[in-house]
Amino acid sequence: MANSKFSGDVKRTYASGEVIVREGDMDGEMYIIQKGRVSVRKRVGEDELELAILRKGEIFGEMALLEGEPRTSTVYAIEPTNVLVIKSGGFLMRIRRDPTFAFELMQQLSGRVRHLNEQLAHVTATAEAKGIHVSVAADIKAGKSTKVKASGLVK
Repeated sequence: MANSKFSGDVKRTYASGEVIVREGDMDGEMYIIQKGRVSVRKRVGEDELELAILRKGEIFGEMALLEGEPRTSTVYAIEPTNVLVIKSGGFLMRIRRDPTFAFELMQQLSGRVRHLNEQLAHVTATAEAKGIHVSVAADIKAGKSTKVKASGLVK
């Protein structure tokens, strides 16, 4: 997706199994995978749910950078992984100097939203088929969290 021609960009290398970012951390960096693969995981109760496996050219950490909120997931290197780290100042400079970077970022984010919509539709249909009514509501403009309500009997 991007090279490191902009000042402020930092390259980092992670070993297999190493944590790159941890859920709840407050750093505001975004990462572009230059080599390797990572696993994005979310803690749910006592378990960890794998949300995605990302590869070369893909990004993660954009939500913490853009929103200034704590990280929502932990990212582990699956294999030796090289990343380009982009901080908020470098992010804005990169967008100004390389508009294709912004377009590529939007394409990735749009693809993720499309994939999540498909997953949500599948989960909702599966639940409905089992007699569980699922209602999902989000006030995106107000920045409020998504609320999921389920009712019905599980057999």
